[in-house]
This record gives sequence, C-alpha cells and structure tokens, in this order.
Amino acid sequence: MNVTPFWLAGRPVTGDGELTVTHPYDGRVVGTAAVPTPAQVEEAVAAADAVRREAAALPLHVRAEALAHVSARLAERAEEVARLITGENGKPLLWARGEVTRAVSTFRFAAEEARRIAATTQRLDTDPAAEGRMAYITRVPKGPVLGISPFNFPLNLAAHKIAPAIAAGAPIVLKPAPATPLSALLLGELLAETDLPAGMFSVLPVPNDRASALVDDPRLPIVSFTGSVPVGWAINDRAPRKHVTLELGGNGAAVVLPDADLDWAAQRIGLFANYQAGQSCIAVQRVYVDRSVLDEFLPKLVDTVSSLVTGDPWDDKTQVGPLVDQAAAERVEAWVDEAVAAGARVLTGGTREGAAYAPTVLADVPPDSKIAREEVFGPVMFVQPVDGADEAFALVNDSTFGLQAGVFTRSLDVAFRAHRELDVGGVVIGDVPSYRADQMPYGGVKDSGVGREGLRSAIADYTEEKVMILTGLPLEPRPRGPARSRARGAPRTARCAGPRPPRTPPPGTARRATTCSRTRG
Repeated sequence: MNVTPFWLAGRPVTGDGELTVTHPYDGRVVGTAAVPTPAQVEEAVAAADAVRREAAALPLHVRAEALAHVSARLAERAEEVARLITGENGKPLLWARGEVTRAVSTFRFAAEEARRIAATTQRLDTDPAAEGRMAYITRVPKGPVLGISPFNFPLNLAAHKIAPAIAAGAPIVLKPAPATPLSALLLGELLAETDLPAGMFSVLPVPNDRASALVDDPRLPIVSFTGSVPVGWAINDRAPRKHVTLELGGNGAAVVLPDADLDWAAQRIGLFANYQAGQSCIAVQRVYVDRSVLDEFLPKLVDTVSSLVTGDPWDDKTQVGPLVDQAAAERVEAWVDEAVAAGARVLTGGTREGAAYAPTVLADVPPDSKIAREEVFGPVMFVQPVDGADEAFALVNDSTFGLQAGVFTRSLDVAFRAHRELDVGGVVIGDVPSYRADQMPYGGVKDSGVGREGLRSAIADYTEEKVMILTGLPLEPRPRGPARSRARGAPRTARCAGPRPPRTPPPGTARRATTCSRTRG
C-alpha cells in the first residue's frame, strides 16, 4: 500500500517511520501515513516562525481565495473524502458525508470572515489633552498556531484549526489524531494547491507522546486543542504563558418539559445520543423528563432507539456504526455493566460485538456512577424523571461539564430562563444539545474547556488588538469660506465688494441706497 506523505512547510515529505490506519469495523488496513522525524518537526516549526511576518502581511484577498479554493475542492471531491473518513474513523457514510458538507462550509465561512477583517478607528478627543488625536485599531496574529485535532471528526475539526488561522494570517502546524491522520493530510494536499507562502502550514502525524515538545516550543504561542479533559488541562498547565483554547468533553443533557412536542423530542434525542456511535462531546447522554409526561415519552424514545439501523458503516442506510476501536467499546461496556450492577435498568441495547456497542437506554442510574458523572463517549444515555424546570435545570448544572444543553419547550419565558441559568456554553431550545452551526461561537465552561471555536470567534482568539495613534488631526470640520470671528452679541456688518449695479426700480417706488454702510442686528 502506498504511503501517504505528510506536509512540511507546504511540501509533501516522508520520514523514517510509518503509521498504519485500520478500519474500526473489520480491522483491515485502509492507509499508511508517513511519520516525521524530530528533525523534520523542527524544520516545520522553524518554517512557521520564519514566515510569521509574511503571513501576517498577506493581503486579505490572498487568504480568502486560498480558503475558498479548499472549500471548492472539498465539494468537488466530496464522495471520495467521505469514504476516506468512513475508512479511517468507522462512522457511517451518512455522517461522513455530512462532515464533508460541514467542512466545505467551514472553509467558505472562513473565506468570508477573512474578507470582513477590517480596521476600526476611535476618536480620543474626549479629553482636552487628546485634541487632534485618533486611534487606528487593527487585529494582528499572536503568532504561529499549534492545532491538535481529535479522531471523531477528523476532517471538520482539523478544518476548525486550519481555516481561522489562515484567515487571521497565522501560520499553523497541525497535529492530527494518530488513529485518523488521512483526512487532515488530504487538507494539506488541497492547501498546497493555493498561493499561500511556504511555511504557512504543516500537517505532522506525530505520535501523541511527541506532542509535548510542540506544546513547549515558544515559537508556537497559540495552542488550539480538541480532545480529552485530562490532556487538555495538562496542556493548559504546561503552557501558562501561551494562549490556549480547549474544546474538551461533555455529557450533554436534554430536558423535556410538559409543553414539548414529545414525538419530535423522542426522535431527536434517540438519534443524537447515538450518532457518531455517541463519539461526540455534544451527544445526548443525560435526559431529564418532566414526570407528568414520562409515561408517554419513554416508550417513544425506546422505540426510536430500538429502530436505529446499526452495522456496516459502508451501507448507506446505517445510522450507528462501530466505535473507533474495540478498546473504546469495551470501556463503554464496562461502564454500563457497573451501572447495572448498582441498580440501573437496561431498557434497550446493552450489548457489544467487537468494536460496536448497541444503542442503549438506561433508567434508574445511580447518581454517582460513571454513566451519570463522566463522559461516556459512546451510544449510551439514561433517562431520569424530574418535577418541573427547577429540578431539571439544577440537575443539568450538577456536572463538572458545561458544553451545551437542549431544552424542549415552547415557552419563550422558559427559553430565556434556561439561557440565564444553565451553566453551559450554549443552550439549544426545541432541539438536542448536539446541534452546532460551524459559524457560531462554540465552546464550554468548567471541564468542557475555555475559548470558542466558530470562525469569527477563533480568529479573535488567534489575534490581538494593535493600536496606532495619529496626532495633530483636524477632527472638527473647518468653516467654509474665509475665517471670521466676532465678539458674542456684536452686530454683524454685511460685506460687499462695492456699489451695487444700478437697476430700474418698479414704477411708483423710490430708488434704494446702494452704499455698504448697512448693519444687521
């Protein structure tokens, strides 16, 4: 099998090692990626550092056209890219195609945001000492970016590192997840087709145990990480003087209140607890249902989950495929078994076959179990009855995570209350917490991380304000015509150049004087 090269300062290169990528569903080899040597990693970082000023000075149209090119090329090769994602990640083609569509939009949105980057001005003459002064304010890159992307969205989450960096004029060194490097390497191929300067991007599939050297490198002052909670906070602690953004875990909660459309809620919760085999930080894990509608809602939810199509991810009808590997499925199995041993009931699912775990609904889950407290990152949710919004919102907040929450209600009052009271980065009204638009601010609080993705938000994270103060400016409009002044209240004398030309007065009137001695009060 051919070895896929990595991208070092914009050019394809091979190293002295290889990384074998296998398909989670059946274990077959789907690709081999070249692994850079430490010397090649050093060359990539040095190139990013060397080009930082050129990158910051790139005209906006150059940045935007490069991003638009990647967007267009992804659209042209959409089916090929989707099959690459399914091959390395194991997600069904249904979701892989959706991920490609999102990545197309992510690069397009970044191109649009790049064209909207503009300077602002601020008059400073609000105090007498600053008369004639104005501030000219731009946003400039903080420096090269280290992007670390995860396995669960190997294309679009890599796009969320690369696209805002290029839009901001910042070089980027991307480290993709070792389990799924091929999609990120394809992005490198498309970027190499653009007019971006050498050194603007590198894609380095190094093993995780070599990432710490990149985190420590002072030439990469920004670290944008998406992944697990322990690793994310360890990066934050390791690089206290860097600007670190973290997109970490979640155990997404959905609240179903009495005025909800129960059919819609069951359909959406049932699907989005299990999409991506639950391997999404905003997948539904906790479901809080008002006790007054529990008996009506629960059968609808169980029926939805039981009817999901599982199996071969290459089948267009499959909705739930395998987890990333068998070890991940075994961990999910152990967590469910632990909860059941402590009193939880399995309403559907609860079985494993290889790397696949059946979509599962639990009830009576102990509040101190891993399923209730931690991020399962698998196709498992539990349902708990509540007495009203007060209890539901308190339970949503009783978590170390705070990424997004979904509230099924038709009440605007409840919607705005949820927005005020829930300790999360985003509240979705009338739908699951799994909804994300790629252009919106996205991120969490508590153990869900710090900072925001979404193109405009990420560009702001990667840049800082820089001010130029202009002095001696005529900020007030000048009077028209020759300058003139007079004492307040003094009569104004009409000016003229001399006697008016004679004219014939109307019949029966006396001729008026034509001297210039008239005054006006």
